[in-house]
Amino acid sequence: MGFGLSPVLAVGMMLLAASPGGTTANLFSHLFGGDVALNVTLTAVNAVLAVVTLPIITNFALRYFEPDIGQDGLGPQFGKVLRVFALVLVPVVVGLVVRRRAEAFARRMDRPVRQLSVAVLVAVIIGSLVAERDDIVDHLVEAGPAALAFCVVSLTIGYFVPRLLKLDKPQAIACSMEIGVHNSAVAMTLAISVLGSVGLAVPAAVYGVLMYPVAALAGMLMTRGSRTAEEPAP
Repeated sequence: MGFGLSPVLAVGMMLLAASPGGTTANLFSHLFGGDVALNVTLTAVNAVLAVVTLPIITNFALRYFEPDIGQDGLGPQFGKVLRVFALVLVPVVVGLVVRRRAEAFARRMDRPVRQLSVAVLVAVIIGSLVAERDDIVDHLVEAGPAALAFCVVSLTIGYFVPRLLKLDKPQAIACSMEIGVHNSAVAMTLAISVLGSVGLAVPAAVYGVLMYPVAALAGMLMTRGSRTAEEPAP
């Protein structure tokens, strides 16, 4: 492995990579001017596809790296994926209903909701750091470089490939957030509850801490580029 990961951590990274995009991706997309409708659609589709792809990729990784975790494989996780699907759709449906029935109210609430979203993201970052405070240094040393590289590469590919395909910037931002903001909670749940290995959950835990500030920084860079392009030449 390029980052010197143990077999357990290598499988944990594959489990994370196979997990669908997190619902937080929709929030990042909203904050930084992405196409939220596209983001929600991608998250929902990925959640459904993960029913099949996640077990296949994880089982392949288990056989390839052969970690000593006492488990042979991972079966389809229909219940967990359906819960993710519901978490994506319910807030969106509520938002659509409110916008349809009270458009003026929805427009007035747009700025306060964005400000609240920023506060929520800050709280999530702080909460993640506090929750992992006892082991955060060890986790970062073990899996931090690989998790950070994976996050940066995912966000970068997710943005520039759509731009090369001539998609508008809002669609590119949505794709970037969808690819870069994985559902680390699903990966951790499967690692601990289904596969019975805390070690497999370490990459997802580290990623869950790193992806918020990294995605926020990426969003600011994308937004700044947009604003610079819109400014008139002197």
